[in-house]
Amino acid sequence: MVVALMTTFWLWSQQPEYRVLFSNLSNKDGSKDGGSIIAALEQMNIPYKVTEGSSAIMVPASLVNQTRLKIAAMGLPKGGNVGFELLENQKFGVSQFVEHVNFQRALEGELEKSIQAIDAVQVARVHLAIPKSNDFVHEKQLPTASVLLNLNTGYSLNEQQISAVVHLVASAVPELTATNVTVVDQSGNLLSDTAKKNNLHGLDTNQLKYIEDLQQSISMQVESIITPIVGASNVHAKASVDVDFANVEQADEIYKPNQKQDETTIRSMQSNESQSSTNSTASGVPGALSNQPPANATAPLTTDSNANAANSAPTNSQKNITTNYEVNKTISYSQKNMGSIKRLSLAVVVNNKQLVDPKGKISYRPLNDAEKQEISDLAKQAMGFSEARGDTISVVNSTFINPAKEVIPELPVWKNQEYINLAKELMKFVVGLIVLFVLYRKAVKPMVLKLTRSESKTKLVNERSTASSENHSETSAPTNKGYKENLDEAKLLAQSNPKAVASVVTSWANQNE
Repeated sequence: MVVALMTTFWLWSQQPEYRVLFSNLSNKDGSKDGGSIIAALEQMNIPYKVTEGSSAIMVPASLVNQTRLKIAAMGLPKGGNVGFELLENQKFGVSQFVEHVNFQRALEGELEKSIQAIDAVQVARVHLAIPKSNDFVHEKQLPTASVLLNLNTGYSLNEQQISAVVHLVASAVPELTATNVTVVDQSGNLLSDTAKKNNLHGLDTNQLKYIEDLQQSISMQVESIITPIVGASNVHAKASVDVDFANVEQADEIYKPNQKQDETTIRSMQSNESQSSTNSTASGVPGALSNQPPANATAPLTTDSNANAANSAPTNSQKNITTNYEVNKTISYSQKNMGSIKRLSLAVVVNNKQLVDPKGKISYRPLNDAEKQEISDLAKQAMGFSEARGDTISVVNSTFINPAKEVIPELPVWKNQEYINLAKELMKFVVGLIVLFVLYRKAVKPMVLKLTRSESKTKLVNERSTASSENHSETSAPTNKGYKENLDEAKLLAQSNPKAVASVVTSWANQNE
């Protein structure tokens, strides 16, 4: 019994600690990885345990790394997704339809592997609808795709990640556009809903994130420049930014009058001058009389200036000058970048100033106007204050209420995993010592005492029998012990070792004969 108990205790104490070899081995998607891994472990004679639900396989802790490398060398786990390795075992003589189906399955499997590489995605299923090629352009159909995502517990995909999945699938299939890709989660929610994006009034997640980052950056700049003055945790700033994401292009053509005469520039000048005179010579229809040569001139005997003036014909003259000047014209083109700040508002809250007297007592006092103005000026410089833009700033001095510190209770010893593991190891030795002690007290010690008592009593009986035979004749001699004590001792000896008593009585009888 002692040997059996000790053997059982030794086997129990030598039982190895099991750790997870592979987890998340689900059979919902038809994966056979769990069975393949168990078959490999049995072939290598490695003990294993399967958790409830067959979601994890555990092996002894000392064999985890070695076994994992051996299993990986066998190409396990495969993850349940069939990729382009499906085409490696292509049989000879298969039809074109089977080749097309195998290629589509391989492409879907590769896309599933790529999507499952995202941390938030646990399992992904991809279905591709690729129409047959057609030579007629008006009957040509574009391929479509559907993606089903099974997300991990507590995870969700934002708009940017959903867009990444859509473009990943669209880029892997020829002629597949992002609008023809549908993404659905395990709850049936349509993640790639473009109509939902249109309800954001032109604001997408990137623009909202830009506003949030800009406000946080301005707040941090203001706090960092005021903190050295008032101390850490004594100032809080919050900025509100109105950002214009409109992309505006503007062209201006401005005409201004010429202000100064010397700044004018002549573009063109046109001058027109004409003269005409009146003659009293008779004129008529050309004929014989009009074609007569002029008569001989006769010189007058006297010269009369008035007569010459009277005889001279009158003359009409006209002069026109047109001058064109260049017009003062200004043409300007301007383009406003997206993300420009239209208006900036800042609110700053400052704690009362801390004072320490010579005795070390701490007191607080409100800030005066000069200190508030100094903080306001610094905040304006840090935020990039612009009065023309309509920026506003507000500095408020108040007493901060320190939040109560959350006392995190220490983890009890009986809940600490390190202490639990140490207690398990110590418990093995303690239980072993207790078992040994109980066996010693209940089995070994009584057995040893019984054996030693029997030997001592046998020796005592033998000695007394020898002494009795030698001194039988001297029965009348006085003894050290009384009659009653000898009688009790004889009874005890007869009960414990009747054979020895019988031999003594026999010897006495033989001597009397």
